[in-house]
Parts: sequence; C-alpha cells; structure tokens
Amino acid sequence: MIVMIRVSIVIPTYNEEKFLPALLESIKRQNYKNYEVIIADANSTDKTRDIAKSYGCKIVEGGTPAVGRNSGAKHANGDLLLFLDADTILTPNYLEKLVKNFMKEDIGIAITQISPVYGNVLEKILHEIANKAVKMLEPVKPHGSGGFGIATWKILHDKIGGFDESLDFGEDTDYIQRMSKITKFKVLKEPRLLISTRRLKKEGLKNLTAKYTKSTIHQFLGKNVSAKELNYNFEYRDVDAPSVKIVDEIFGKRKRILYGVCGEGMGHAIRSGVILEELSKKHSIKILASGRAYKYLSKKFEDVYEIGGFNTVYENNRVNTIKTFFESIRRFPKHLISNFWTIYRIVNEFNPHIVISDFEFYSSLFANIMRLPLISIDNIHVISRCKIKYPRKYWWDRIKAEIVIRLFVIKAKKYLITTYYFPQVKYPENTKLYPPILRKKIIKLKPSYGDHVFVYQTSKTNKKLLNDLKKINQKFIIYGFDENKEVKNLKFKKFNESEFYDDLASAKAVITNGGFSLISEALYLKKPILSIPIQGQFEQILNALYLDKLGYGKFIEESSVGKIMEFLNNLDKYREKLKDYEYCGNDFLISDLEEIIDEYAKPEKY
Repeated sequence: MIVMIRVSIVIPTYNEEKFLPALLESIKRQNYKNYEVIIADANSTDKTRDIAKSYGCKIVEGGTPAVGRNSGAKHANGDLLLFLDADTILTPNYLEKLVKNFMKEDIGIAITQISPVYGNVLEKILHEIANKAVKMLEPVKPHGSGGFGIATWKILHDKIGGFDESLDFGEDTDYIQRMSKITKFKVLKEPRLLISTRRLKKEGLKNLTAKYTKSTIHQFLGKNVSAKELNYNFEYRDVDAPSVKIVDEIFGKRKRILYGVCGEGMGHAIRSGVILEELSKKHSIKILASGRAYKYLSKKFEDVYEIGGFNTVYENNRVNTIKTFFESIRRFPKHLISNFWTIYRIVNEFNPHIVISDFEFYSSLFANIMRLPLISIDNIHVISRCKIKYPRKYWWDRIKAEIVIRLFVIKAKKYLITTYYFPQVKYPENTKLYPPILRKKIIKLKPSYGDHVFVYQTSKTNKKLLNDLKKINQKFIIYGFDENKEVKNLKFKKFNESEFYDDLASAKAVITNGGFSLISEALYLKKPILSIPIQGQFEQILNALYLDKLGYGKFIEESSVGKIMEFLNNLDKYREKLKDYEYCGNDFLISDLEEIIDEYAKPEKY
C-alpha cells in the first residue's frame, strides 16, 4: 500500500548551484522510489537549472519561497507533497519513514526534526533545543521552525489555497497554522532532516537568535513580520556548501577518518603517505602529524594539521635515554595543551567515525577519550605483539621499547603490522602481519648494480662511520646529513626525491641504520644491506638481527673498516639470498584495512 503513494518533492530555488547537488543526490539514494522532484526556480543566474535537469527534475517557474512552493504544488502529480529548502539533505530511508508515518498515524500535515549537516557540539545542542521547543508547542501552537521538511496531502494544500504569497517571511508557520485547523499536525520523531548552518555561520548566533525570537513573538501574537523588517537575506552564495561526498558519508559509503602519524624519522610518514593516497579515494580524512612527517605529508595532502610530538635524542649513534626522557617531560605539558585544542577543534567539527594511528600518541589518546574505534598500523608493534628472538644482552632495550609502545597506542581494535621477517603472532584475534608498504615510485624502479654504495643515516651523530668510509677505496653516496659536498670518496647529497630514487636503484649495496622503511625498499630492489642500528633503539636492532638471520645482509653494532670490507667482499652471497625475497604488494593491507573500517566505522543513526 505504501508503494502506491506518490511523493511530490517541491524545492524552491534561487542560485543554489552549490547546495542543490547534495540534496538531489540524497533524494536519488532513497530506497523509496515512488517520487518526483519539482524545482521551482526564481530565474537563477547560475547553474541551478542545469543541475536540476541533470538529475531529471521537473522545472517550473518560482519566486519567493511561498510562490515557488505553490507553483511546484500546482504542477505536482503526487498524493503527498514534501516541501524542502535547497540547502537540506535527506537522511537514509527518509521518504519511506515519512510515508509510513502518514499512513500509520492518520496525519494531515507534519514537519520533521532537524540536525546540522556539519556542526560542532554547540550547534548540535542548539538544533536539539529547537526540536524540543517545536515538539512542546505542537499541541498548543503549531509552528514551522524554519519550515524544514513540511509534508502534507495535496488535496489539503489545495483546500486551504496553499501558501500565502503576500508573505515573504513566516509563510511556513502561517501555512501550518491554517492547515492545523482542518487536520492533524505532527512533529515527527523520525525521519530527520539535515540542514545547512550557513545562515548561522554568516550572521552569528546572537544576531540570528534575535531575528528568530522577534519573528516567533510576532507569530504568537498573530502578527506578520516581513523579511525587510528582520533584515533577512534569502541568498548566501559565498558560504561553503557540502559536496556530494557528504552524502556518501551520510549514507555510510564514505567514512570520516582521523589519521595520526608519528614524526620521528621518515618511515611512518612514507608508509602513511601510501595508505592515505588509497584511503582518500573513498573516505574523508583529517591528518595529524608532527616533525618531519608533517613537512612530508602537508605537501601531498590537504587537511594536514601540525601537532607537537616526541623526539629521540641521539649522541654518537646511540639513544641517550635520560636526555630523551627529560626532553619529553619538558615538552609534554605544552604539547598536551596545544595538541588537545587542535584535535578537539578537528573532532568537534569533523566528527570522525574512526581513528587510525601510525604510532602517533595524541590521536590514540583522543580515540580513547572520545570512545572512537582505534586502528594501529605500524611496524613497531612486532615487538609487543609477536614472539621475537634476540640475544639476551638486548633485554633492557626491549623492555624500554615495549613500555613506550604500550603508552603510545592504547587499546586498538586491530593491529596491522608491516614486516619482512614474519615472526609468530601472539594475539592473532586482533593482530595480523603484512608485507612492507612501498611507494609506487619505488615499485616502478628498475634496479641495477652500479659502482657506488648508497649510505643513509637517520642521525647525524655517527661520525665514526664517515671516518671509516674515507679509508675504503669505494665511492659512497650519502644522504641524511642535509648538505651537498664531496670529501674524498664521499659524496654528500641533500634529499632530492628523484636523485634519491636513482641513487638507491643503481647502488651496488646499501649501508644504513636499522630503519624499517629504507631496509624494506632496499630489499625490494635486491640490494645487500649493511645495518648499523642506532644503539639502544631496539626496533632498529631487531630489524638488523632478522636481516642478518635471513642472509639479506649483515648486522654490526659499530662501524669498523674491517667489518665494512667484509660486507663488501660478500655481496654476491647476499644477492643470491635476495633472489628468494618476494614482495607481495600493498593490496593485502589496504584491502583488509577497508574491511576493518567498514566494520568499526559506523555512520550516525538518524
């Protein structure tokens, strides 16, 4: 029986090219299909009519809101009329719920309650207050509350002569009050209508409240008030409008993700950059990053916000634990306050469905405070969530690392760990291992074995390595010291993405610390690796240990000419082992991540 009721949706417009697409898209996605859309346009000078035509709407001449609504109703073929403003958006199943309400409760005219399309906590509260007020007044004085989502039977609309076209303000309340004298009026609990806050943002809360208070008092006293008396403007073309993407979010196809990236080193940023590139095709994302990660990601993506982060203090290629601790303690209060307000503003406006952290502390902290689902993606958690093997002399380094790990990422729903050595997982119910995430430019490189050794250092403090390299009859191209110069057989280069790739692809071997990302890229390019991890940095030590165990290169704790020469003299042996290394691609992690997002990131219920 419900299917037989045809709904005529009437939308008065004037220069609504920014707002109309989102509304029409939300109508198009309704599961209830027995409707028509009528655009009553008041001679728009923009693309409003072209947009309406592209969605198959019937276009009729309009004017003021009252004139436009009457004109649309005159041309309607439906049984039930639904009057909408162009800057509104229908929630999922809106039409179906509306029709069911009219059939079930024998309603003659109704309005739906409202929520802001975009809105901070204050705006949501204000809209709920408006809903409560209109609901309370329902049996006493039927009121339009802005005329959002007025629905009535066409036969009743015709019976009262439609909207009063002499009114340019308050015509919706006048219409409802006249209609309620001959039929039942209802403020529906559902469905909800999403409305723009463009007028609130443009005019301000104080000014807008004064206008609506004045108009409400006049209406209660049975007096009309004009738009001119209220200085009420019907057109706000310079206000940001919701794109069609917001409809994807509302209907659950597009999720809102807060993504935090650790700024220590470049590995977190590089991995996150690849993942973000894929996620941003389907989802709306705000990115939090500190240090070098912010500089890297802000050049590639929009909506990247800089926050304060934690930094390790290095001295002579060793982690200075005491200085790192006290430096973190010194910075923490300032960072906590500034980061809190940065993230609060984002969360307040953006309302994320889910948080993803690449070993970023503050996004993890906020996810727990706001009770949002948290997903962890990094290589670090191999230390705490896998059964790893290492010499006992590193036990204290491991303990320190695990304490930091447990503090940085708290109660994640899922742990996605990238690795090239795949140890046994301790907690398979929420932890899974994946191949390293590589940049597309690395994957496209064609490796060769040239005459130089590629050297990369996370820290500039390993002076002994440089002195040892000078004593070896071999050309070394060195990155990580942020300078361009040549000293004997050493060629220092500032980071240049194109040259960096070329030098890495054509290197005969690689000498580096124990950073995960560069080791992963070198393995993909079949480059033998000499790893000299930063002492006290357990994650780097572990990477180097497994690299040596797999035969892909050599692990040494401290540089020496003899050890470097031993490595260079055995390159053929390492290359032979590297033939067995297989890279399985980024798709496994991306695919699983999409499923996890779909499982845990639940859109709002309307």
